Amino acid sequence: MLISFGLIRAIMSEASVNFKFNGKKVLITGGTSGMGEATAVAFVEAGANVIISGRNQDRASAILEGLSGAPGSIDFIPADIAQSEQCKQLVAQSVAALDGLDIVVNSAGIIYHATAEETTDDQWQETMKVNVDGMFYVCRAAIPHLKSRGGTIINIASDAALVGSKHLTAYCASKGAVLQMTRAMALDYAPDSIRFVPICPGDVDTPMLSGEYRDRGLDAETGLKQSAEAVPLNRVCSAEEVAHMVLFAASDSARFITGFPLVLDGGSLA
Repeated sequence: MLISFGLIRAIMSEASVNFKFNGKKVLITGGTSGMGEATAVAFVEAGANVIISGRNQDRASAILEGLSGAPGSIDFIPADIAQSEQCKQLVAQSVAALDGLDIVVNSAGIIYHATAEETTDDQWQETMKVNVDGMFYVCRAAIPHLKSRGGTIINIASDAALVGSKHLTAYCASKGAVLQMTRAMALDYAPDSIRFVPICPGDVDTPMLSGEYRDRGLDAETGLKQSAEAVPLNRVCSAEEVAHMVLFAASDSARFITGFPLVLDGGSLA
């Protein structure tokens, strides 16, 4: 079951004591829901100045209100990352608002539960536009701003980038592309002290996963139970646990990590 924003903040406030990002400038796409929201909370609680992006103004307003008085700061810039020009503007506006950029987290994503025969042209194209094109556009726009100071770009991929999954043809293809794109950029920009870290969670308890269950005719409780049965640790990952990994990947503790996927799957690939 999805937990409340207040509980998310309490969890992330406790966890963030391990990583300090005082004054760090952070841009998070998909920051109004799920993993992106939990990551935004974690960074703000750790003292970072954060811009979140997405398309849900109401949800963004609730997050900003909920983080009032937190150690860091947070603001919202709306953008459709499937559009190249909007990604360029998003990065430029974030740099102007934050007076620089240190960390980018690409968390926006969509999923369709369908085989190849069931996947429509629109579903395939939308999956690629959001999951691959949008991530590429944001990375491309952010790199010049990070070259002069170094920094970290964290791309949320999936365990579906590492192994196949039934009825997720478009999603698996998109996340495989995310992983390989991130690896390539890690090699290209290592001389500029820009680290690229792909994070590959398994199933994560988010609104997107609940939507996938609904598409399959399952309620959230039944879906989570079925998903947990396939995980050695007997549960799915939480959005807060993904946020913990993002903070680690962005911290000095991970300063020698680049290009290699960090997996959060409860032992499924062991």
